[in-house]
Amino acid sequence: MTSVLSTAPPTPMPATGTPARPDRPRWQRPAVAVLLAGTAVLYLWNLTASGYGNSFYAAAVQAGSQSWKAWLFGSLDAGNVLTVDKPPAALWVAGLFARIFGFSSWTVLAPQALMGVASVGLLYATVRRSSGPVPGLLAGAALALTPVAALMFRFNNPDALLVLLLVAAAYFVVRALEKASPRWLALAGVAIGLGFLTKMMQAFLVLPAFALVYLVAAPTGLGKRVLHLLGAGLAVVVSAGWYIALVELWPAADRPYIGGSTDNSLLELALGYNGLGRIFGRGEGGPGGGGPGGDGGGAGNVAFGGETGIGRLFGASMGIEISWLLPAALLGLVAGLWFTRRAPRTDRTRAALLLWGGWLLVTGLVFSFMGGITHPYYAVALAPAIAALIGIAGRELWQGRHNRLARAALAAMVAATAVWGFILLDRTPDWLPALRWALVALGLVVATALAVGLPSFRKLTAVLAAAAVLTAGVATAAYTVDTASRTHRGSIPISGPGDSAMGGGMGMERDQADPELAALLARTSGTWAAATTGAQSAASLALASGKAVIGIGGWSGGDPAPTLEQFQRYVADGQVRYFVTGGQGGPGGREGTGTTITEWVAANFTATTVGEQTVYDLSS
Repeated sequence: MTSVLSTAPPTPMPATGTPARPDRPRWQRPAVAVLLAGTAVLYLWNLTASGYGNSFYAAAVQAGSQSWKAWLFGSLDAGNVLTVDKPPAALWVAGLFARIFGFSSWTVLAPQALMGVASVGLLYATVRRSSGPVPGLLAGAALALTPVAALMFRFNNPDALLVLLLVAAAYFVVRALEKASPRWLALAGVAIGLGFLTKMMQAFLVLPAFALVYLVAAPTGLGKRVLHLLGAGLAVVVSAGWYIALVELWPAADRPYIGGSTDNSLLELALGYNGLGRIFGRGEGGPGGGGPGGDGGGAGNVAFGGETGIGRLFGASMGIEISWLLPAALLGLVAGLWFTRRAPRTDRTRAALLLWGGWLLVTGLVFSFMGGITHPYYAVALAPAIAALIGIAGRELWQGRHNRLARAALAAMVAATAVWGFILLDRTPDWLPALRWALVALGLVVATALAVGLPSFRKLTAVLAAAAVLTAGVATAAYTVDTASRTHRGSIPISGPGDSAMGGGMGMERDQADPELAALLARTSGTWAAATTGAQSAASLALASGKAVIGIGGWSGGDPAPTLEQFQRYVADGQVRYFVTGGQGGPGGREGTGTTITEWVAANFTATTVGEQTVYDLSS
């Protein structure tokens, strides 16, 4: 873009495609240190105030700290009845933390916060390689100060590891583009494969952008570009497929049931419930379905993404999470691609725009129109792409501000950010009401100054640049700090002021077990202290007692594990001591094995009351 917008002679790409590397300015390393330190404070400060966050995943970490088999498979309980409804890569990290430092709220949540710091640092490094340190710092800061990023990097859902792996894959692609390196491209494939083992097919949404940018911009012949991409595809298959093969080849009778699947198959889980079911809403993942993906009452339910369509990312569900800088990022992408339309094939700036713009467009469109399970916090997968586009396009347009069209594009980015920030802030009118007015006033002044053009006085230029950055960051930063200051629990956390979680009965687990019941379970020995219907209720009991608890039916209550025959055998062998009534599944949990087991227990054992719950002693 520089060659189009600058009067200075362009710096050509070397024949090898290696970017020019000017001497690093003295301020670069201190600035990066401040960025990472500030991010660490934001994400780690008072982290354990949220307790165990999502107790469903926290219980699986606890199980993994007690049993290596539970760690390997991502089991909900140390006795390995069934797994969570996701692959276990994120649980592997937290489980190792718990093994090393002891199981606690900190070892459950700290890995995610550290992944957030690493994501910010790696995004900086990625953008710096293609565009320089200033865009890198802007991109890193924009990611750190995205509300949904602060939410998920302080929470124990799998999304934190997914974002880190996808940013790592982007870094490897950028390195591969420098010298058409198949090794770096294969590493990108490995990172995406590990992303699959974190959140399955969502990791594949960046593949079209990564393949396109390498096919277009790698400095080698077309045949080699295609071969390199095929090799990277093989790396994806191997790095994701080894675990699927392990699970499929392991005797089913000797491993836990794969939660969320219909036939005890991890591959079916990937293609069905966590794959096509998420996109098309088939089976229990579709609107109105009985599983965790049912829309819980219609498309207007913000806990499940709201109404599908092109405006979903700006709507009541995802708007406050991710869209603060989205209009500016889209404008910057369009402007950048226009100004680089005549650049050489291997142009670094255009390649970066294709990489991050493709990531944003493909993932954003899928999130906008997917008809299955969609939660607001999914939008964190868009945050690195938006942040990178802001840094790259913003800096390039600023460098070319002598050009009238570039100036107008930059002014439009600033104005759009200010106006849209005003609209988002107006959705919570009682929270810092003066902020939105100050934002829109400052933004419109800066946009006007950019559009008109000011004399090139150094001090005045620096003030204008600082005002533009302030306009871009003040609203999202305020919302992010507010998000980080609040506790978040449940299965559908949200950003900003107001309630810390959505959904009510749609996925909100019981975080607090009855203290008297927890004390009773803590005194037991054997494989399982108790069993109850639904993984959420079982998770609360397990966390409170420190003992393994069977969550009959898994998340939704509909998984066929354990069967009545299996449960009867557990009881006959003295492996499970108590049965606790009143458990619950996920959203709209279906009748299934839990109902059958509950009826058998009630017909054969005597009920007692412990605290406020009905309990059956299965040893009598």
